[in-house]
Amino acid sequence: MDKNIPLTEAIYYILLAVRKPNHGYGITQEIEQLTNGRVVLGAGTLYGAIQTLVKKGWITIYSEDLESRKKKEYIITAAGKDAFDEETNRLKELLENAKLMEG
Repeated sequence: MDKNIPLTEAIYYILLAVRKPNHGYGITQEIEQLTNGRVVLGAGTLYGAIQTLVKKGWITIYSEDLESRKKKEYIITAAGKDAFDEETNRLKELLENAKLMEG
């Protein structure tokens, strides 16, 4: 298993939100909507995570409006998809095992 797995919930949702090009505000809105408001990422958390993901090569800048720092869009990379898929499979295994133990 990759040493980066398990992913934090924030990282997992960010990777999910950038399967199509998305900007910071759009990422936070999508995550909040997907989780019915349970997960709300502050700007510091979001942009710190984005910087980490860019350094790891899991996301990349898709487009950038040079006139506005807020208009940077990100998209997941192949390496990011691999990490996301590995974590999704790990979570599925957890759920399957929990169902087995329930009866």
